[in-house]
Amino acid sequence: MIHFSGLLLQLLEIIVALAAAPLLTGWVNQCRAWLQNKKGPGILQPYRMLHKLFYKESVLANNATPLFRMVPYIVFGCMTLACGIIPTLSTDLPLSPAADAIALVGLLALARVFIALAAMDIGTAFGSLGARREMLVGFLAEPALLMVLFSASLITQSTLLPSIVDNLTHRELAIYPSLAFAGVAFTMVSLAENARVPVDNPATHLELTMIHEALILEYSGRHLALVEWAASLKLFAYSCIGIALFFPWGISEPANPFELVAAIPALAIKLAIGGALLALIETSSAKMRIFRVPEFLTAAFLLAVIGMLVHFLLGA
Repeated sequence: MIHFSGLLLQLLEIIVALAAAPLLTGWVNQCRAWLQNKKGPGILQPYRMLHKLFYKESVLANNATPLFRMVPYIVFGCMTLACGIIPTLSTDLPLSPAADAIALVGLLALARVFIALAAMDIGTAFGSLGARREMLVGFLAEPALLMVLFSASLITQSTLLPSIVDNLTHRELAIYPSLAFAGVAFTMVSLAENARVPVDNPATHLELTMIHEALILEYSGRHLALVEWAASLKLFAYSCIGIALFFPWGISEPANPFELVAAIPALAIKLAIGGALLALIETSSAKMRIFRVPEFLTAAFLLAVIGMLVHFLLGA
């Protein structure tokens, strides 16, 4: 039976994700600007952009099908549901038992498939190019992400993220070699999945390098706003997955309101540190050639597999 407090916590997590995701994107962009000795647009710029786009008219191609119109809402819904599955403030989440880590990866893959179909729906060269590249990245990144999640589930004997958080929180503070390998692999996968340097540059529109931007060139108005908001939610979701797997301390337990009050500033601090580290990685890295991306993601997969093998050999 689902308790009323659990429903409130679930709703609170979704509201926090929807409100904080653009702020996280703005924080990362601001940190990048600071590291490049620039002033930057400010951390609230994503909110201004979303406000402007929602009030603009959506322009659609003459040959756009209903699928093209539906995809922004589907992708936004998938990312919102993914953020609701991941424990960020509390482990008392009614949605989590219905969708474990494997279903979470499937939900992210579903959003990728639909955005790739929408990119090819218009029939432009850029859209088809971006769709092929996006599916290539997903084909290599999703198995690596699954191996990372399996490394944590082998330690905790569960694929449910709240159970993983509860188990890791109550264990003695120790360095697990398997999680160390998984952490490096997860960082590499996160860079690829969120179209960040060195895999992709979210600020470029060069046809030879762009992946994510090529998918959404035909969108405008509220449709573009939903797609951009979904991209911020995806970055927020991956950040929270990293927190749940590798830094779960500070996430409140069920029926503990005092820990819930402290969980909000703890989450803000973790996201701020993670965003600053992401900006540092992007600033200190160079954009790799698109033909090197498979090698990059294959290395991530191998590191995640090594992490699992280390667990079987050492039991840690």
